[in-house]
Amino acid sequence: MAIFPSRARPAPPWAGRLADEEYGATAEPDWRGVDWREHLHEVDVAGQRINYVDIRAEGAADGPPVLFVHGLGGAWQNWLENLPRTAQERRALALDLPGFGRSEMPSDEISIPGYGRCVDEFCEQLGLDQVVLVGNSMGGFVAAEVAIQRPERVERLVLVSAAGISIANLRRRPVQTWGRVAAAVGTYGAANSRTAVVRPGFRHIALGFIARHPSRLRPDLCWEQIHASGTPGFRQALDALMDYDFRDRLGDISCPTLLVWGKQDTLVPVADADEFERRIPNARKLLMEDTGHVPMLERPRTFNRCLIEFLAEERSAPRDQAEATV
Repeated sequence: MAIFPSRARPAPPWAGRLADEEYGATAEPDWRGVDWREHLHEVDVAGQRINYVDIRAEGAADGPPVLFVHGLGGAWQNWLENLPRTAQERRALALDLPGFGRSEMPSDEISIPGYGRCVDEFCEQLGLDQVVLVGNSMGGFVAAEVAIQRPERVERLVLVSAAGISIANLRRRPVQTWGRVAAAVGTYGAANSRTAVVRPGFRHIALGFIARHPSRLRPDLCWEQIHASGTPGFRQALDALMDYDFRDRLGDISCPTLLVWGKQDTLVPVADADEFERRIPNARKLLMEDTGHVPMLERPRTFNRCLIEFLAEERSAPRDQAEATV
């Protein structure tokens, strides 16, 4: 099956005014009401300091914890809209991968298998046993790799606009794809000032290849996504994304898997979701209308509801494999 880069294009600035009310609406509980300093920790993993957030509300269930894994250029703050709601149901954690956020660079060259081992060792250090892994973009690539390396570690898997399919063709299609990668890299640099983030027009320029309607996202949320950009692991991680191909091993993933994609994702095409669904035996996909590469931030209320429903499903329950669109 031929997989091609996304044919979706960024929305024009005025299109944000036509988006529905749910787009960009803050989830409940509001992350702004959390004193995140109380939940930030560090742990040593393979000799490197790993920064992470760990939150659990009183009365949360005792099911497997939910561990969120960010994408290229990201940090744990990519999950600000999702951690408080998830913490009402389960223990919720999100880490900065080595070389990103406030985590140290790894001693070895960055690689997807290496990140997979790091996530597994992180779980081991914290005594987490089985976990639910939720990964966006490169974080989805890493989460799926953990499910392949250590199937006993992953109780279920959520891949959100995950890399790992068409990214393997980058070197064979440089003209078609490098422009998108360069544009995505440029957005982080363009947005790296509070002035840019406060003004809707600048938000659109800065994040237009990532979110469908950046002007509809709150400035403080956008700032939290990009202020830590330019971390030392970016270039190595970008190379790692293109140097690793695990498509032939996706059939080894045995846990229930939910694929969440924005239908207008300009970085990772919806066709990749189709291919993940075809290759992972127990997978189904959910497509979000008028949504880009970060559904968990663009439509956090819908994303959180779907995640919580997925967590509550009985593992042995029969499941409808038909595509769902919201």
